[in-house]
Amino acid sequence: MNPLCGRCNRVVYPTEKVNCLDKYWHKGCFSCETCKMTLNMKNYKGFEKRPYCNAHYPKTNFTCVADTPENLRLKQQSKMQSHVLYKEEFEKNKGKGYSVVSDTPEMQRIKKTQDHISNIKYHEEFEKSRMGGGEAHPHQPQQPSNTPSAYQPSAAPQNYHYEPAPEPVREPVREPVRQAAAAPPPASSGGKRYRAVYDYTAADEDEVSFVDGDVIVDVQQIDEGWMYGRVERTGQQGMLPANYVEAV
Repeated sequence: MNPLCGRCNRVVYPTEKVNCLDKYWHKGCFSCETCKMTLNMKNYKGFEKRPYCNAHYPKTNFTCVADTPENLRLKQQSKMQSHVLYKEEFEKNKGKGYSVVSDTPEMQRIKKTQDHISNIKYHEEFEKSRMGGGEAHPHQPQQPSNTPSAYQPSAAPQNYHYEPAPEPVREPVREPVRQAAAAPPPASSGGKRYRAVYDYTAADEDEVSFVDGDVIVDVQQIDEGWMYGRVERTGQQGMLPANYVEAV
C-alpha cells in the first residue's frame, strides 16, 4: 500500500516519492513552508518536521527578562540562600581533618608516647614556675608527693606578681634536696632485665638511646610510662619509655 503525501495528503507512488523528515512527499510538494520554493535533499532545512529553505528557516531568539523589582527581590533572596548554605557547610566541616589516618596499633603507640611527652613537659614547666625559676627534674610530675616533709615548706605557692628575693637561709636546705632529686637512681646489679622492641632516640639529656634488640639492665620502674636503666651494649644509662621494651 502506497503512503500518503505529507503536504497534500494524497497517495505517493514510488516514482515520485521523497522520504524525508519521517514523512513521504511528492517531489513538487516537498517545498518551503513559507515561500513554497521547491526543495531537494541538499538544500532543505527541517524544523518541527517541516521543510524550510535557508532564507526562511525559523531562528530561535532569546527571551529578554525585564529587571523588575520582583525579579531583583528574587535575585537577592537566591543570593542570600546561597550564602546561608555556604556558611552551613563551612561550619559543618570546620575543625575536621582533610586526611583520613587509619587507627593502626603503631599509630596508637605513637599517640600514647606523644601524650606522655606532652604531659611530662607540662609538669616540668609547672615545677619550674612553682619553684620560682629553680631547676626541676624532668619526667617526675609526682615528686612533690614522694619528697620528705622537710622539703614541703620550700614548695609552698609563691606570689607571681613580683620576683621574691632569694633567702640565703633556705639555700643550704633546697640545694641538697634538688641535687638529690636530679641525681639518677643508683644502678643495682640485681635490677630487672628488659629487651628493646623498637628503636628510640633520646629526646632529653637524662634519657638514653637504644636500638631494637638491645638489652637494658638494672631497670627500675619510675612511673607507669617511664623506667630508668642502663643499655648493656653502650654502657649509657638514663630514662626510657616503658612501652619500647619488654621483660626478658
